[in-house]
Amino acid sequence: MDSLIRLAPWIVIIAFFYLLVFLPESRRRKKYNTMLSNLKVNDQVITKGGIIGKIINIRENESFITIQTGPDRIKIKLDKTGVLNVLSENKTSEDSGENKIEGKKEV
Repeated sequence: MDSLIRLAPWIVIIAFFYLLVFLPESRRRKKYNTMLSNLKVNDQVITKGGIIGKIINIRENESFITIQTGPDRIKIKLDKTGVLNVLSENKTSEDSGENKIEGKKEV
């Protein structure tokens, strides 16, 4: 019984550490993997190197994407995991039409 009392603080510390470190990290990793699987052509992305570009090609079987960046339309091929975040997603023509109508009503 005495050894159990000595171990109790360590058990509490380990549980607290798990809740503060591992659980949020697993949630972040799951959200990141979902974002990578939902990448589409014409999404504007930022890479881990800080390059901003638009996706022009996605190769699912190789897990590579090609982005186009800058006024010179430079094409860069990179691994999907090189994408840090999606800046703007591809909007369908129906969504953009609704936004134009709403914009006219507000003015």
